[in-house]
Amino acid sequence: MIKLRRLKMEDAENMLEWMHDPENQKGFRRDMMSMTLEDARYFCLEVSSEAYSKRNTDLHLAITDETDEYLGTISLKNINMEHRSAEMAISVRRKARGLGVAKKAVGLLLQKSFGEMALHRVYLTVLSNNIVAIKFYEKCGFIYEGELRDHLFIKGNYISWKLYGMIEDEYSESIFSEMTQGNKKG
Repeated sequence: MIKLRRLKMEDAENMLEWMHDPENQKGFRRDMMSMTLEDARYFCLEVSSEAYSKRNTDLHLAITDETDEYLGTISLKNINMEHRSAEMAISVRRKARGLGVAKKAVGLLLQKSFGEMALHRVYLTVLSNNIVAIKFYEKCGFIYEGELRDHLFIKGNYISWKLYGMIEDEYSESIFSEMTQGNKKG
């Protein structure tokens, strides 16, 4: 059973695993390989505080299994309640790949976004050469909205940046809505 919860200081070591994973690094705009354990601990401590929640427009949650083991992080960034929108991001540890963990976590976050938070739109950005992530997001029901051509300069190359989104009506017709209904019946 996959759950979402606030990040804890003890998640930092496992967080470094996906930050330092060369496969994951291909999908990041910034160099996560230089992150240290102290950096990860500081991030966990900062984003789990009540003060951070009150002054910030980002929500970072741990993805965990039934034993509360940290499997990854899923976030809503740039939460804008006036426009009822937020940007989603997700990254999981290698051991969680191919098991449906990311898909379940996205479903839980969308349920929170469109239900509890009453958002109208959740969007995400992805590097145009990150084919695995693009296929995953499309499988989750995110709709391609456009591309900023040669938008980012990473490691000496220009890379385009794709934009995907999901609107609350699309969520209610998605596979995740069915998952939610199943949870309510069970």
